[in-house]
Amino acid sequence: MIENLPPCPKCSCEYTYEMNALVVCPECGHEWVPAEGGTEGGDTAGELGVPPAEGWGRVVKDSVGNELRDGDAVVVVKALKVKGSPSGIKAGTKVRNIRLVDGVDGHDIDCKIDGFGAMQLKSSVVKKA
Repeated sequence: MIENLPPCPKCSCEYTYEMNALVVCPECGHEWVPAEGGTEGGDTAGELGVPPAEGWGRVVKDSVGNELRDGDAVVVVKALKVKGSPSGIKAGTKVRNIRLVDGVDGHDIDCKIDGFGAMQLKSSVVKKA
């Protein structure tokens, strides 16, 4: 546990907190791995909020080949069945503020869909809006 947590490198908020190995900002939602030395900014120490091309070494592309980044808006391109729901997600449903993750079974987008709640999607069933 880090005694003196660093302020958020994005918005300079002083009220950051520790969650597992990450430091989280409650105001802007930015998450990052703190620097080894202690209370330094942590800008380049493996941030999760940077685009995948710069931070992960892997690139996530949508169904038509556009590069996806955290915070993008996407549109579902084909109807999806959802377990436990009488109706699925219709093609053309817009999903805002996605988050790229290393999911299970190729589900690499974490998002909230109106009427369904939080779920994970595959990048192969969406296109950038």
